[in-house]
Amino acid sequence: MKGEVLDGRALLMATEDNVATALEDLEPGDRLGDADPPLSVADEIPFGHKVALADVDAGETVRKYGEVIGEASEDVARGEWVHTHNCESTRGRGDRAAAAASAETDESGSESA
Repeated sequence: MKGEVLDGRALLMATEDNVATALEDLEPGDRLGDADPPLSVADEIPFGHKVALADVDAGETVRKYGEVIGEASEDVARGEWVHTHNCESTRGRGDRAAAAASAETDESGSESA
């Protein structure tokens, strides 16, 4: 298996990730001692969902698979559940790409045809 299994309970896909995927339901107070540094789970985290391995400030990127998968919509503390209530996906977001392109055009002072 690629990635690193943390205490048989969560999967860290890439070393630069700031979330891990729960391999079983996690409960508040559960410890992931293999995390670096070890952490205590803060929320109920369902199987297949993400747990924060580091504090993520609002606006910062969320990384899974070694890739950016989203942006924190609010501050997320280590051990908290990361899902749609506090993370906005950036994958496959044509609206965000269009907005970024528009902002670049505005900054350069030119318009595209």
